Amino acid sequence: MIPRPPERYRPRLRPMRLVALLAAGLCLAPVWANDAKPAKKPVVGEISATSASNPKEVGDQLREALGKDVMGKKKLLINVSKVPGAGGSPSGPPRNKAPSKSSDASGSGGQNSRQYIEARAAAMAGTSIGPALPVLAAPAGMPAAPPIWSYEGDSGPQAWGQLRPDYQLCANGQRQSPINIEEGSTLQGPAEPIEFSDLPSQGVVINTGRTIRVDVDGVNSMFVRGSRYRLVHVDFHSPSEMAINYRRFSMVAHLHHQNEQGQLAIVAVSLDPGEPNPLIEKVWTYMPLDVGDRVEMPRSTLNLSELLPSDTRYFQYMGSLTTPPCTEGVLWLVLKQPAALSAQQLRLFTQLYPQNARPVQRTNGRPVREAQ
Repeated sequence: MIPRPPERYRPRLRPMRLVALLAAGLCLAPVWANDAKPAKKPVVGEISATSASNPKEVGDQLREALGKDVMGKKKLLINVSKVPGAGGSPSGPPRNKAPSKSSDASGSGGQNSRQYIEARAAAMAGTSIGPALPVLAAPAGMPAAPPIWSYEGDSGPQAWGQLRPDYQLCANGQRQSPINIEEGSTLQGPAEPIEFSDLPSQGVVINTGRTIRVDVDGVNSMFVRGSRYRLVHVDFHSPSEMAINYRRFSMVAHLHHQNEQGQLAIVAVSLDPGEPNPLIEKVWTYMPLDVGDRVEMPRSTLNLSELLPSDTRYFQYMGSLTTPPCTEGVLWLVLKQPAALSAQQLRLFTQLYPQNARPVQRTNGRPVREAQ
């Protein structure tokens, strides 16, 4: 039970506030506000608690220490000091010390101010005042979001290899793409033609935030090197990523294929201004403007044969993906003849993505085959 103050002090009492600062080894003792010369008051009691304690149990201890005769809706100022031997020497204002005339429990200065007591208690307890905020974590089994990579700035191509351990090939791979193809240094001779099998199908146009991509749903494939590769998606880059004799085209479409063994093959179709391209016209019609947005094209709208040039001879070499994680072992088929798109079609794309092409990488002695 908290002893009542002497009668001569009773008229000067003001409502007191209970500051519940509970930490391991903290003692609680009453301090009577505005009492210049209070009599010595016994310590109410010691409450042992840790950050893992049950709040209800701690509350029961506090109520038991205060007793049942405490008047309701009264505020009590608690002076908090650290018990010797509990991680350090006692600190904080001495018990039963009256507040200074220049500051009281509700003031902003002095060692008996509420702010001071709370800060001191928090420092001793190694914690902070106020309710703990929940820590948000990814659900179990969900992969963490990959770092953002881009085509410029601190997360641009020069930094891709340092963004994640599985992006290391972007920095130290020996068979990276794109490359510059020098016609005078290629292996020239007969080569099997690419057999394209493209039927009108459906596509979903996606704004990835780095390019416009079309996920293809339909029976579209190519047959080369004794294997059939199914068309998975098409994406666009400006300027073209591959260079031929150090010249880059205005734009390029990458047709990503995969066979049953999981091997990747990419057909690169270079694009320069000229006549409007019918396939690009359809894709641009359903182009989403918001990053992450997806727009379904009507059925049978997508016909990849409308994108390809009449001459499908190609350069062939082994390289990598041109975006992180820069996976190697990709078969590249770079068509020698560019296709056309209108200046207006090019301008619409470059207004969204002025530059989304990876710089040319070293060939490191790789052979490039040129189909004649």
